[in-house]
Amino acid sequence: MQNEKILVTGAGGQLGSVLVEALKNKFGEEAVIASDLNPIKNYKGIYEQLDVTNKNCLEYIVKKYKVTQIYHLAAILSAKGEQNPLQTWDINMKTLFNVLEVSVAEKISKVFYPSSIAVYGDMAPKMETAQSDFLNPSTVYGISKAAGENWAQYYFLRYGLDVRSLRYPGVIGYQSLPGGGTTDYAVEIYHKAIKEEDFECYLKADAMLPMIYMDDTIRATLELMDAPKESISVRTSYNLHGMSFTPEEITASIQKYYPNFKVTYNPDFRQNIAENWPSSINDEQARQDWGWEPKYDLDAMTQDMLKHLKEQYILVTQ
Repeated sequence: MQNEKILVTGAGGQLGSVLVEALKNKFGEEAVIASDLNPIKNYKGIYEQLDVTNKNCLEYIVKKYKVTQIYHLAAILSAKGEQNPLQTWDINMKTLFNVLEVSVAEKISKVFYPSSIAVYGDMAPKMETAQSDFLNPSTVYGISKAAGENWAQYYFLRYGLDVRSLRYPGVIGYQSLPGGGTTDYAVEIYHKAIKEEDFECYLKADAMLPMIYMDDTIRATLELMDAPKESISVRTSYNLHGMSFTPEEITASIQKYYPNFKVTYNPDFRQNIAENWPSSINDEQARQDWGWEPKYDLDAMTQDMLKHLKEQYILVTQ
């Protein structure tokens, strides 16, 4: 563990910005190399500007630091991806192939590749969607993730590369602003409540989607990567579930603390995306293989989100 050198791509994103801090806490600041296409504001630690579509640059950084693990988070997300589908496909797949190829060539010990509930489409059951249910994604982001899962499994079977993956639901956290996902309303809504502003939701009031709190997301990722190799039975991507709720339900949870908080509904193209996704996820395989169990439900998440965001806004105004 002392000799690990961990490269994180997309380290400036919603998930990456939190994950790099967790990895530094676990392995030490000198063990983690944060990388992103753009500089990360106020980042403390080792940082490399990196365009992962450039295989030579990726290879150079891996060799420079003698990297042993890669967490490949760089990607264009669902809602943003629909604005330029071919570019989204090109970037999401090219970066993955570069990571996989360099990992095989440089004998990387472990690779983490995040997938998403976006791999499911309208042919999968809406409730308790199972690990093995049919994948017919409706967005280019989902298509790229479904393809990526199969390539991850291929590289494991063909080359023995230890690639591990989670199908993230909507990730909610106070640490950064939304990054262009369909479930990002569930982050923005808390910011509006703290600022005592009304919120216009781009999903319908009853649009139920699977979600997970950032603390649980990071813990799940680290637990998966810590699990013994022989415990990993899924080499595409594990279903992961934290909680499911609707915009109406998250509003009610917030109103326990902000009774005058008002939400209106004006569904846009993201509602169409949400309608093709599961309402709840069956993550039995993750629970069975490496002991996954979420700690946060909706009300616990609301309490923690409001607490931390309030502290942040107080600091900004001082």
